[in-house]
Amino acid sequence: MKLGIVGLPNVGKSTLFNSLTKAGAESANYPFCTIDPNVGVVTVPDERLYKLAELYHSAKITPAVIEFVDIAGLVKGASKGEGLGNQFLANIREVDAIVHVVRCFEDTNIIHVEGTVDPIRDIETINLELIFSDIEILERRISKVVKLARNDKTAAKEHEMLQRLKAHLEEGKLAKSFETEDEEEQELLESYNLLTYKPVIFAANVKEDDLADDGNSNPYVAKVREYAKSEGCEVFVVCAQIEQEISELDEDEKAMFMEDLGIKSSGLDKLIQASYSLLGLMSYLTAGETETRAWTIKKGTKAPQAAGKIHTDFERGFIRAEVVNYQDLLDCGSYAAAKEKGLVGLEGKDYVVQDGDVILFRFNV
Repeated sequence: MKLGIVGLPNVGKSTLFNSLTKAGAESANYPFCTIDPNVGVVTVPDERLYKLAELYHSAKITPAVIEFVDIAGLVKGASKGEGLGNQFLANIREVDAIVHVVRCFEDTNIIHVEGTVDPIRDIETINLELIFSDIEILERRISKVVKLARNDKTAAKEHEMLQRLKAHLEEGKLAKSFETEDEEEQELLESYNLLTYKPVIFAANVKEDDLADDGNSNPYVAKVREYAKSEGCEVFVVCAQIEQEISELDEDEKAMFMEDLGIKSSGLDKLIQASYSLLGLMSYLTAGETETRAWTIKKGTKAPQAAGKIHTDFERGFIRAEVVNYQDLLDCGSYAAAKEKGLVGLEGKDYVVQDGDVILFRFNV
């Protein structure tokens, strides 16, 4: 899973990115991987892996990972070259979802680019820049399709849809609210990789005092939640400054520090939960002496396609899946004992994989 982090300057975006990637890397003892200065890879904390690895005496544990892409702070007019201009946008075209960091705190020491704190205005500023960037993409596509449209019915149909979509964006609306007329149009819309079509998670950045009640007494957070609900987005409350402090502690100190602050979940945990929920994701597990591993798939994925996440040969030559629930396996103490109790199911091509399934795939190529 790949998430792009956006926001205006001075909203706590880079502080959050640095603390999330550092915390995520260290908490799972995973080498922090910097692909380039603004990309960090973190592991998804999953205690089930460690318990399974203990049961199987696994030599290696491989958790699921999330790649974060941090974007230079956007300012009004970025699409026209203000600030760092449009150069950041190529980096987030490929992400699965956008994490939009919104400032929900007052602090006279931290200047707001617009002079005042107003989360909805800030959200709309960023949205407008993303819309402008998407219009640019559509204009390029239109100039290609228009030449073909004279002699090709399919191209003519796409050209007509592109014009409608561009007009929709020019009204200040997001691509995700555009209504397609048929499946063909829907597939085209998805293929353009538009930023305003991507799912969004809002990170409401608050002061330390607002963490204990999860921002419920903060009027700015209330506005962000209301906006997110109307747009079908997720929201999580975070204090980037506290996350930075948490990221520098070891596991025991981290637990004590969070308890003192009355925080149940770290920002990373909240973000993972929000992104899995928004994108409809879950994990199934594989275990053995060599490796215990988590595989991220969409909810509703059938066994052969889940097998294909491991290797295309597994999907191509799929015979069956031997499936046992993670908790049942732990309770029984071994795979053999679970099998003896009839808790290991032999599942075919129509089996829909469930979160926490421990699976052994049988295949023949």
